[in-house]
Amino acid sequence: MKKVQDHYFKKARKQGFPARSVYKLEEAQKKYGFLKPGQTVLDLGAYPGSWSKYAAGVAGPKGLVVAVDIQKPGVMADNIRLLQRDVYDLKASKLREISPYFDIMLSDMAPKTTGRKDVDHFRSIALAERALVLAKELLKPGGTFFCKVFQGEDFPSFRNNCKKSFRSVRAVKPKSSRPESVELFLLCTGRKQHTG
Repeated sequence: MKKVQDHYFKKARKQGFPARSVYKLEEAQKKYGFLKPGQTVLDLGAYPGSWSKYAAGVAGPKGLVVAVDIQKPGVMADNIRLLQRDVYDLKASKLREISPYFDIMLSDMAPKTTGRKDVDHFRSIALAERALVLAKELLKPGGTFFCKVFQGEDFPSFRNNCKKSFRSVRAVKPKSSRPESVELFLLCTGRKQHTG
């Protein structure tokens, strides 16, 4: 298993990405094609910046990626705007100063793990719920929300919350995720209008 992980790490460095996590997004993009040129993308938990860099490459010069993290992401591009903030202090009004709405919201946020699966799961769900609140406030109708979450007892409830606001919600487990990892991604497409 270590060889596979080393492969992704080395591949990321060779291709100029700061972290191997880029391949989780790339794999989902190749399968579902939700990122498109000219889109406005909000990337939560952006540090160190692989997802932002990848999304900026797809969005192109007419697109924009707003990269948000408590640590400043270390990627630069003409179409990436960096915002160093704690997601719990992040206001939709601040983001609307940059863009009135977003086509896509990405969230690769994860808690600092404690080694206790239940604690880590609940903290992951809290971050995912915060991302969902922002998605409901900032995504345009028809928009897409791609969010990491740790599996556990509150996962079905979170998925159901997503279903209230999106026409389609599917679980995605990328091959580049470690097989023993509890991380899973939800791809939520078709943001509904006028939902809470």
